[in-house]
Amino acid sequence: MNNFAVSTNKVSTLGIIDLRLRLTLIKLASLLLLLCLALSSSYAAQLVTDPIAAKHTVTQSERSYMWITIGNHRFKANLINTPAAREFSAMLPFTLNMDDLNNNEKHAQLPKSISTDEHRPKRIHNGDIMLWGNRTIVVFYKDFDTSYSYTRIGHIEDPNQLQQILGQNNVSVMFSKN
Repeated sequence: MNNFAVSTNKVSTLGIIDLRLRLTLIKLASLLLLLCLALSSSYAAQLVTDPIAAKHTVTQSERSYMWITIGNHRFKANLINTPAAREFSAMLPFTLNMDDLNNNEKHAQLPKSISTDEHRPKRIHNGDIMLWGNRTIVVFYKDFDTSYSYTRIGHIEDPNQLQQILGQNNVSVMFSKN
């Protein structure tokens, strides 16, 4: 009889351990699911924003605009709501002679340094306007992958003809508020 009681006791102990193990596994699975949801919603938020706002959430009312004029062509550009973009906008209007670099961008030195909030975008998009360092403004006219860090300034709304208009040569570019 004693053997029967010990055997029943062992079964009960195993049942309790098994129940605890199941609860622990359920807790771990729940935490893992929450972590995956948090990461995926953050990633999804980056995917649905436009290229200039991957790091900063911008509502329509917060947007400000500028114009970029190259010869007879005029492009509307959205500025993002950051200190760097506001400082850039405060300097407008000005014209820069922009040099070509790597057959994908035009760059020039600004009249003065502005704030930075650098990050690595991994992918540059046609029409991105970024700051490299604290004084070099860059207008990109091709999509490509990058490992460099930039501060986002804005993005040209319709950059489809930008590559043709900027071409491979150095060019004079006017940045203005209207």
